Amino acid sequence: MIDVCLLGTGAMMPLPGRWLSSLVVRTGPHSVVFDCGEGTQIALRALGWGLRSIDAICISHFHADHVSGLAGMLLMLANADRTEPVTLFGPPGLRAVVEGQRRIAPFLPFELICEELAPGAEFRIADWYGSCAAGVHHVPCLAYRLDLPRRPAFLPERAKALGLPVELWGPLQHGTPVEWGGRVVRPEEVLGPPRRGISIAYVTDTRPVPSIGALVAGVDLLVGEGTFGDPAEQARAVETGHMTFAEAAELAKKARVRRLWLTHFSPAMPRPLEHAAEAQRRFPNVTIGRDGLCTTLSYEDGP
Repeated sequence: MIDVCLLGTGAMMPLPGRWLSSLVVRTGPHSVVFDCGEGTQIALRALGWGLRSIDAICISHFHADHVSGLAGMLLMLANADRTEPVTLFGPPGLRAVVEGQRRIAPFLPFELICEELAPGAEFRIADWYGSCAAGVHHVPCLAYRLDLPRRPAFLPERAKALGLPVELWGPLQHGTPVEWGGRVVRPEEVLGPPRRGISIAYVTDTRPVPSIGALVAGVDLLVGEGTFGDPAEQARAVETGHMTFAEAAELAKKARVRRLWLTHFSPAMPRPLEHAAEAQRRFPNVTIGRDGLCTTLSYEDGP
């Protein structure tokens, strides 16, 4: 299963009660943070999920409200006695941005790995399979998707029918063939059909372009920007490279996502809930995000 929490929902500048847009996802002992604007580390501390579990930070783009808190985040991890490597993902130019911020965080007790991603790249973070796509904004911008795969069910009755001793069941469960009875027994002989995993996408600071729709297709949860709620702001959304509530909902509908959380609200929109109907009439399973909103995504048929 995956635990998910919105650390902040604001755009451009933090407001009282609204940190800048950021998301954390967790499975077991591993966590990933998406975007790291000013004050992100404060929201993480308030959440109380622990800090040493953060293995990676995925940066969408290099506007200040998405990356200016990185130095503070790294120092916070250092003070939490993190010694395992931390990986930063982001568009080309990431290394230069990190180098600048490291001038005020030069000494870290862990290795810092920078992975610059081209649109369409795939990557791994612990048990997650990651992918990304290009958004359309005023600077290079990436949208992200994480998939947590699920192994097929192990069918003990098949293993018993083959006479396999119990000590050989484990490798087969994990996809490794074993030798028994003078032959190689393959995992598919004792495993059920493929099972659906869990998926989540993080999309912000982009227009609703086809590349984004393809990336988020069918995800369990899309955390997507809705910078403008009022439909009268449509021209402004186009001008600034953002989405309205209605556009984000249409994106979710066309991509057949299961749930949509809206985030990245303009500071000129103090009460996003007032515009909820703009999204709900197009995609009913939408939630207007708020700082500290959490959920758990589980496999369809339980553990």
